[in-house]
Amino acid sequence: MCQCGAVHVGVLGGTGPAGSGLAARLADAGVTVTIGSRSKERAQATCDAIHQRWPDRDLPLEAGDNAAAAGADVVVVATPWDAAAATVASVSHLLDGKVLISMANALAKVGDEFEPLVPPRGSVASHVQAAAPAALVAAALHHLPAKELGNLAHRVESDVLICSDHTEATRVTCELVKLIPGCRPLDTGALSIATPIEAFAAVLLQLNVRYKTRTAIRMTGIDAGE
Repeated sequence: MCQCGAVHVGVLGGTGPAGSGLAARLADAGVTVTIGSRSKERAQATCDAIHQRWPDRDLPLEAGDNAAAAGADVVVVATPWDAAAATVASVSHLLDGKVLISMANALAKVGDEFEPLVPPRGSVASHVQAAAPAALVAAALHHLPAKELGNLAHRVESDVLICSDHTEATRVTCELVKLIPGCRPLDTGALSIATPIEAFAAVLLQLNVRYKTRTAIRMTGIDAGE
């Protein structure tokens, strides 16, 4: 599966900054993307806003509800972390055998500090896998700054850490990440490693606050065959 330039990707909860930014990036690479939401009208407004921001780019974006997004070949969960499992459960019958990418981080802001939370089953991705047991869940895309992701005029210079219990999910997710200019996918192993990957987002957010920037990650000493 997944000749990724031609694959259809659906984004559950795709109207937020991260989901809409990812949708724009993948569409800019030639991927047909359905932005999903509980309300198709809200999804349409997000599509319209992206088209208005980038009028000279022929972005293959579609609007739908979350069920329409779940009907795509590959599905991304871009809801807030505490809604991810419930959203996936509501469309789980449409996700059997599909690659399902979880990108949420369970975080809370306490005063001026960001703190990682421990969601059910230890990570958002594991909770999503339990909500759709027949899906092929991968955890990825947690550390990409949403604002930069949605700015198609600039590259996003970052490594993307990917973990899954399914070889096909890791492969497909790696192929999608390679379509984002400046991003390098790295296979970090089984889905259990999603716990520290998700938690590390708190470190990056804290650095952003302290140094007034939007940082991303780069791993040194790795030859990923590129």
